This record gives sequence, structure tokens and C-alpha cells, in this order.
Amino acid sequence: MLRAMDARRQGRGRAAEARGLAAEATCAAVLVRAGFAVLGRRVRTGAGEIDLVARHGDLTIIVEVKARPGAAEAAFAISPRQRTRLVAATEALMAKEPGWFGDGLRFDAMFVAGDGAVHWLEDAFRPGD
Repeated sequence: MLRAMDARRQGRGRAAEARGLAAEATCAAVLVRAGFAVLGRRVRTGAGEIDLVARHGDLTIIVEVKARPGAAEAAFAISPRQRTRLVAATEALMAKEPGWFGDGLRFDAMFVAGDGAVHWLEDAFRPGD
């Protein structure tokens, strides 16, 4: 019984990871079409992972990607704790890859709804919010 429950849980985890990867690829394509260069996907730092890092001119954006059935659910998916982690991960990345950053830095969120629609929330939050 426990083995079957573990197998179902692992299956759900793999499915969620696959949805997340597909959502990140979709969002990266949207960024490229908007003129951004995607510098990194799933960038790991000692402080956490950043889904997407992109740059256009002097503006670097840190993008949190969420795949949810609807945009409303996705909008509430970025918790204050996650925001703190993203800021810390960004600081670690700035120390490791200073050439990725220009004069501007922005934290965006991109949500992929169940129907495939992408919602891009520019300046989704600021450090300290």
C-alpha cells in the first residue's frame, strides 16, 4: 500500500516537473520574441534556483515561472518566502556572473495557464516588498 502511494506521488512529481520545464521553455520563447537574450534557465545558486535570467540592453530580468490552471492561481503562487529566496539567489548570481547584469534589474513573473496562455507580470515585486 505504501509503495503504491509513493509511486503515485513520484508520478505526480514527475508530471509537475515536466509541466514546469514546458512552461519555462514557453516563457523563454516569449522573452526571445520580445527582444530579450535568455542568459540562463534553471540557474542554481547556493541560495536557490532562478527559473529564467534574461537581458535586453542594460535591463536584466529575473523571472519566476509558474504553471497553473488559471492566472489567478498562479498570481498567488509566489509567496513572500519565495521572493526572499529569489532576491538572495539573485545576489549570489550577481557575485558569480557580474557580466549578466547591467544598470537595471527587475523581478518579473510569467504564468502559463492551463490553456497555454502566457501572462507576463513585469516588475512583479521589489526586494523588501
